[in-house]
Amino acid sequence: MESISSSEPPPEPPSSRFSNVVGTIVAVLTLILPLLAIAHYSSTEQPPATLPGYPLSQTRK
Repeated sequence: MESISSSEPPPEPPSSRFSNVVGTIVAVLTLILPLLAIAHYSSTEQPPATLPGYPLSQTRK
């Protein structure tokens, strides 16, 4: 009877150079695009948000 488990690891398919390049591009874009978006939107001048003013001089008695 043969044993089901073998001591050799199963052969892995060779990795494609194209898939390595595409994976690297995706990883770099994943890291850079959020930083560029944050830098773009944080550098624009926006008028400060004004909250409605409540008069402090009027108090209930």
